[in-house]
Amino acid sequence: MKKSILFIWSFVLTIVLISPAAICQAAEPYKIGCVFAITGPASFLGEPERNSAKMFEEEVNAAGGINGHAVKVIIYDTEGDATKAKTRVERLIRKDNVLAIVGPSRSGTTMAVIPVVEKAEIPFISCAASIKIVEPVKKWVFKTPQTDTSAVEAIYTHMKKDGLTRAALLTGTTGFGAGGRVQLKAVAPKMGITIVADEVFGPKDTSLTAQLTKIRGTDAQAIIGWTIAPPQVIMLKNWKQLGMDKKFRFYESHGFGSKRYIELAGGAAEGVYAPLGRVVFADILPKWNAQREFALNYKTNYEKKFKSEISTFGGHAWDALHMLRIALEAVGPNKAKIRDYLENVKGFAGTGGIFNMSALDHCGLDASAFEMVVVKDGKWALID
Repeated sequence: MKKSILFIWSFVLTIVLISPAAICQAAEPYKIGCVFAITGPASFLGEPERNSAKMFEEEVNAAGGINGHAVKVIIYDTEGDATKAKTRVERLIRKDNVLAIVGPSRSGTTMAVIPVVEKAEIPFISCAASIKIVEPVKKWVFKTPQTDTSAVEAIYTHMKKDGLTRAALLTGTTGFGAGGRVQLKAVAPKMGITIVADEVFGPKDTSLTAQLTKIRGTDAQAIIGWTIAPPQVIMLKNWKQLGMDKKFRFYESHGFGSKRYIELAGGAAEGVYAPLGRVVFADILPKWNAQREFALNYKTNYEKKFKSEISTFGGHAWDALHMLRIALEAVGPNKAKIRDYLENVKGFAGTGGIFNMSALDHCGLDASAFEMVVVKDGKWALID
């Protein structure tokens, strides 16, 4: 009897020791650095990115790591500040010796750290939107969010489809807002759109009624708002308070990818249009859709773990980390080989679209990565 019990315990111990988690603990971990705006005005971007990175680490290690190596994700808070972002990235490179870096959350902070990662020659995948991040192409720099140019094309295409050709711009002066404004003005003549008003505002402005009142005096058919954080809600409330919703259609940018905006707008978001990635409605995507399985798994697991709805922002970090996982599986912990692998990613069906990278395109997405949605009864509704 004692021999039988001893045999069973030996068997159980053997199973435990050879479990995936135990195997990956024996090898040196693969360290990936992350820098997100977890606190500060852009925390609605950084918080889901941080959560996604933690979930990635747990899921990958529970499955045995990458080629027997555990993954260690080191996360720092940039607070949305460019100087702090540079300091955190330098620490990841010089002290933590990470193999690659994901983030920052914002376009401005991303632009600030690009010289650092280029000099250090470390693979870097931004979670920010501006096309300036990848145009012109920088050797070590990639990004997962759809570009602002693609979002502009999606909005203008939808306007033209409904016979709207005159637009008023309402853009912030942050890196994201300023980058969007450049693309809105550059793409308009190519797509037959006339810009009849061009209003800007600062990130700390608490009212946009002055800018909207000027727009009200024009013959614009649509207003296009391009910003992040509180002004994105303020502009909708002011638009509604001024009764402009009866005359001017309102488009938000792809930075509108969190339902928290709809909630904070308190009804003022009803009828607002935006181009968004498919992950936010992954559960209603048809089974044949190539993104459905990956996006739905992410959405299901995230919402179960964190008891909150996903946003497109967390998905950007999720896509970046899984691209790195696949690269590490293929080429191991060699930074130059990881970079080369990323540059040749083809057909990766992530939450933000189907990525096809190349030496000339370090984003790999176009306007087809978007679906146009409208806010209806406090929720996003697909238009087509």
